[in-house]
Amino acid sequence: MSVVTEAEEILLNLPLRERGEFAVRLLATLRPPEEDGDAIIAEAIRRSEELTRDPSIGLSLADLDRRMLEKFGEGRNRSTVSRVLRHRR
Repeated sequence: MSVVTEAEEILLNLPLRERGEFAVRLLATLRPPEEDGDAIIAEAIRRSEELTRDPSIGLSLADLDRRMLEKFGEGRNRSTVSRVLRHRR
């Protein structure tokens, strides 16, 4: 049996709380490759330049708020996006 298989067997038999704590610790050890970060920044710059060239492709905060409410509804609590946008205004 491989070490990974043995570890998996042990970890999957832990109580839920301990599995969750281990998952958090394990995920904290993973870092995205640098090229992924560079690609995200490049995409953000590209979109910013595109919006600068043609502001009509953008969306106002009011329109975003309206669309979010249309899509997700208000329910008992307003959507998180709606609350954040109203707080920032």
